[in-house]
Formats: sequence, C-alpha cells, structure tokens
Amino acid sequence: MTAPIESLPNLGPKSCQWLREAGIRTIADLERLGAVVAFRIVKQKQPKASFNLLWALAAGLDGIDWRKLDQATKQHLRKEVEED
Repeated sequence: MTAPIESLPNLGPKSCQWLREAGIRTIADLERLGAVVAFRIVKQKQPKASFNLLWALAAGLDGIDWRKLDQATKQHLRKEVEED
C-alpha cells in the first residue's frame, strides 16, 4: 500500500505529523518497519508519545479500531517495545 500514512485508521493529525517527521510517510513504510519499530522511532523524537500511538499503529495495520485490542495484545506489544 502506497497510501499516505494519513489513510491509516486510528491516527489523528498529531500522530501523522510525528510519523512523517520520523520518515514514515506511507502505510507501506509502516508495514516495512512494523508497529513496534515505528513507535520506537517516533518515541525517540517525541518523548511525549504514549502507548496509545503503538496501539493505533498495530490496530491500524490490522484494519481494526485500536480500542478493540485486547489486554494480552497490548501487553505483548509493550513488552516488544521495552526489549532491546
């Protein structure tokens, strides 16, 4: 998908701006990196980014609303971010 990152469900203008500033401009860019790596990159540049961005990225790639992610999935994603 070469659609712009703004086309991904769950993202607001600020999240899209942060992603673009991090060099993630398309959904294809995000797919190549994966939600966890993309979140890490954004978090380095934007320390205020919360895990809600991670949930939005992961859910968006799966085509679902971020609020539908279960706790087990969220915990798994958080653990991946915190591992080196």
